[in-house]
Formats: sequence, structure tokens, C-alpha cells
Amino acid sequence: MCGFAGIFHSSGHGLDHRPDDAPRVEAMCDAIAHRGPDGFGVWTGPGVALGHRRLSIIDLAGSPQPMASSDGRLMLVFNGEIYNFRELRAELVAEGARFHTDGDSEVILAAYQRWGVDCLARLHGMFAFALYDRDARTLLLARDRLGVKPLFTAQLTDGSLIFGSELKALAAHPGLTRGVDPLAIDDYLAWGYVPDHRSILAGVAKLPAGHYRLLRHDQPFPAPVQWWDVSFADRRAAPPAELEAELVELLRDAVCSRMVADVPLGAFLSGGVDSSTVVALMAEASAAPVRTCSIGFDVAALDESDHAARVASRFHTDHVNRKVGSDDFAHVDHLAWMFDEPFADASALPTWRVCQLARESVTVALSGDGADEALAGYRRHVFQHGEDRLRALLPQALRGPVFGGLGRLYPKADWAPRPLRAKTTLLALAAAGEDAYADAISVTAPAQRDALYTADYRRLRGDYRAEQPFVALMRGAPARSGLDRAQYADLKFWLPGDILTKVDRASMAVSLEAREPLLDHRLIAFAATLPEDLRVRRGQGKWLLKQAMRGRLPDDILFRPKQGFVTPIAQWFRGPLAGAARAIATSTALARTGWFDGGRIAALAEAHIAGRADHARLLWQLLMLDRALARLGLA
Repeated sequence: MCGFAGIFHSSGHGLDHRPDDAPRVEAMCDAIAHRGPDGFGVWTGPGVALGHRRLSIIDLAGSPQPMASSDGRLMLVFNGEIYNFRELRAELVAEGARFHTDGDSEVILAAYQRWGVDCLARLHGMFAFALYDRDARTLLLARDRLGVKPLFTAQLTDGSLIFGSELKALAAHPGLTRGVDPLAIDDYLAWGYVPDHRSILAGVAKLPAGHYRLLRHDQPFPAPVQWWDVSFADRRAAPPAELEAELVELLRDAVCSRMVADVPLGAFLSGGVDSSTVVALMAEASAAPVRTCSIGFDVAALDESDHAARVASRFHTDHVNRKVGSDDFAHVDHLAWMFDEPFADASALPTWRVCQLARESVTVALSGDGADEALAGYRRHVFQHGEDRLRALLPQALRGPVFGGLGRLYPKADWAPRPLRAKTTLLALAAAGEDAYADAISVTAPAQRDALYTADYRRLRGDYRAEQPFVALMRGAPARSGLDRAQYADLKFWLPGDILTKVDRASMAVSLEAREPLLDHRLIAFAATLPEDLRVRRGQGKWLLKQAMRGRLPDDILFRPKQGFVTPIAQWFRGPLAGAARAIATSTALARTGWFDGGRIAALAEAHIAGRADHARLLWQLLMLDRALARLGLA
């Protein structure tokens, strides 16, 4: 696990050796030194410069980067892990390749020499890399299938392209123009993060998951090319027992392949189905006790520590636990530093804390991320599945007026028991499935966002709405049903933008490698072919996974209501952090943009503090936006 940065010149005098390239790339790498404290290197050639920071995991002393191929033709900087590198190495050796190291980086070089860009389909793992071919004078930028590892790019006014593992690496280059992309504000307010099709900085792009770019000197830089996608268009017809057995084997292989490391290894354990599944399979494969860690909260209703402790006891793990409290709010500026872009998933705070805890004893930790997206584990998947079946029975011409009218009349009752909160369901049934799911997954609705914006911002935004790319993604999905399309959008949009960004930045901030076995692409592809009733059944998501783990995990772990990694910010903003909530309306960075109605924000804060409404998520969003803008010097 590492970080890298580089510069690629398109034409002109940039194709000579430029003396300023090496110090600039060094500064870019220094900005992400936390990603790789164990080694540093820079290589320059005519029109190109590559820099690397290394966190040693495999072949601790023998795989420094930038790394050259055995013939010196190729140069590589790489962030990630290739889990099948030993199998690929054996195949390449049989075809005449020679190796000088025992790590996975040299395998990428040999695979590219043998298969070109087609080597990407042979790499099983998480990765982003830049590979320069000195003979062809090309630069390959590539990102793994699901976007576990990040890669930012920006074209400068002199025609060169800079790239790096985090936005802060690009920001360290003096040629990067800093200005807010105004459309990113609406994206952020809608989703709580800036999705991969945009960046908070105008002119900065993120290479999409499962894509590559092959750049050539003296030619216009091409658009990204998709090299992998997941399809929900097919269905497996095998008996459920057979599919259950196949799922277990895929899970076992995914976990075991991610336990290969030359450094101490452990796991995050929340006590939920997914992390407990990973720990159960790790314990099955390990002769020594698995090291596990968990985070609890100072609000008892949101604390899952006891569940994690029960799973740890069942598998005799070496378990540690730590609590997060409102005093951790003091680290909010550090969160802004970690993410660069505004990022409002409040679980980032406990995620960072559990990464810190893990790093005290291990360098690699396995997580349970990915199963909800792959196997329909979110409550919204259950609702989408049921609502879509009802939509199929009634034409839109009837649903719209009937359910829409009832929904508008029905009172909003967030305080009521869930069965009585019918307003949202009625309005969802009135809408098209894609629009309803976009509304379900968003954190701030269009009307609520519009109420916050000034006329100046609304003019800048124009006709754009954050939901438009998401709805288009769902409608173009290779899928059969509404549930398929929802899961496809989660895998392509929500997962890289929110979940994987959170885990990557929080873990790398403390120089910890996080691995996600439940995002093995073979497991993802298998799950996408499952019949819907093996994903969602009788109001339960992840049905096949839960059946497969019965006997390995207790039923009260498998079937208890999903809670998630929820931070008690609502309670904190009404108590010890009430002053921070009130300060958002007059915060300097947010106010300087001229894009937000300060009076409206102040009213939201007072209503929340008084307990008249729950605006905690929105207040947290605005707070994190303010801190990100201030940190980037954008307001």
C-alpha cells in the first residue's frame, strides 16, 4: 500500500529533461508521505517524472519504486495489492520471464510486457498505477475494478498532466489552478461526498473505477476507457444449496488471498454480519488467534461493542476496543485534511479511530465493506425491491396521481414508528424507480438544498441537479429489475465515492493497509447473477449470505436489525457541540462563498438544538464543507 504522484508533458520543451520536475514530484509525494513512510523514490525521463511513497507489505526490502522492468523499458509506480501475483508470476516464468524481486510490483511490469493493457483483466486486487513505456513513449494510468484505490488527474495550462493518489498531491504542484467547481457543491449537498465524476476543484478529475487512460506525447490526452464492468443482466439457475456452497467457497478464497502479508495482520470487527463473516473465515484459516479491533460510542443506543465482543469471544480473537466521544470533535480539522474534498459521512470519525487502534498492533487490516452493495444488504434495497414490484402492477399514469396525491396529503412523521412513516413510501411509489432510489440514497433533497442556496448560486448551477447522473447511471445499467439497477448504481457511484474513499483515506492517514475481501470481483460478479429472492427475502437483505453463515455465526448476529457505523452527532449537536452547530451559519469560509443563506442555516441549527427537528446530518455536511473550503484556500 503506497502513494504516488507524477507529471506527464504533452509536447514542446517538456519532452526534454526538465530540472524542475524532480523537486515538484518530490513535493507532491511529500504531501502524501503518510501513505508510504517506509520508502521514497523519484525517476525522471524526457517528458515524464514519477514519484513514489512506499508502505512495505510484501517483499519488505526488495521492491523499491519507481521500479524498472528487467530490460529497463518500463517504469512503474503502484498503489495497492495484487492478490494473485504468485499465480501470475508462475505463468509468466513458464513463458520465459525473469524476476529479481519477490513482490507484486514486478509482476505488473512483466504482465504488461506480455499482454499490454489486456493485463488489467488478469490482475486480481486493488490498485492504481502509472506505467511509463520508454520505447513507445506512452503513460498508462489504470484503476482497479471497483475503485478501492484512488487516482486524481489535472491538465495544467502548459499542457502537462499531473496525477497523484490524493488531491493534496496535486495541490502541492504550483501550476494547479484552484477554483471551486460550483456543480460539485450541489453534488456534495445531495450525497454527502463529491462523487467520482466530479471534483471540488474545477479542472481536477478522478479516473473512474475500472478504467484506464493511455497517454502519448504530442497527442491530445484521450478520455478514460472502461476495461471492466459488472452485469446484472443474467440469472443463475442452480439450486439454492449449490449457490450457497459456491458463495462460501468464493468468500473463503477472497479472505484467504487477502491474508498474505509479510507484516502483522488483523481485522476490523463491528459485530455486524459482514465483518463477523470475515473474522469467522480468518479464524478458520489461521493457526494463531486473529487480531481484531472495534470502536464503541459514548451514546449507549448506538454502541455495538457488546456484539463485537461476543463474536471475538466465539472465535477466540485477540480483541481490543476503544470508545469515541464528543471530545473527538476536536479532530474535525484533521478529518478535513485527510479527505481534502468535503466529506460528510460522519462514520469517517470512528473509521479513522478504529484504523488508529488497529495500527497499534498491525499493518494490514481486513474489513467487511462491500457485502451490502453486492448482496443487497441495505434497508433501501428491501424497500426498492418491494416498491418496484408494486410499480410493475400499476401504470405510471395511475400511480403518479394516486400515490402522489396521498403522499402530499400524508403528514411527515419522522418521530413515528417506522410502519407509520408512509409519506416517503407513497411519494416513492408515485415516482419512477430510478428517481425514487436517487431520493432514497441522497442525504439532502432538492427542495431542502434550494432553500439553502442564494440566488447567485442557483444561477451558477443552472439546470444541473445532482440526481441527474445517478438516475442516468441506473437507467443505463446492464440489469433486469429495479433492485438490479439500485445495486449497480451503488457499486458504481456510492461505493467508490463514499465507502471506499472513507476507508482509503482513514486507513492511509495512519499508514495502515485496509483490504476488502467482500469486494473480490469474482464474488461481485457471482452476486450479480443471483435470483432476487436469494438477495432479498421476507424483508431480509443479504439472504443467501446469512444462510451460508448459519452455524458459523449466531442467529442473533445474522438476523438482528442492521445498524451501521452510526456516529451520535445528533446528540452531540444538542449537547456539548451546540456551540459548534450555531457557529456554522457565520463561519468565514462558507459565508465568503456567497452561495448560502446564513439566516436559514442559523434557523436549522436552533431547531435542531431545541429538539424540534433532526438536522444533524445537514449541519455536519455544512460544517465539513466549511472546513474543506478553508483548508484548500477556496473561500
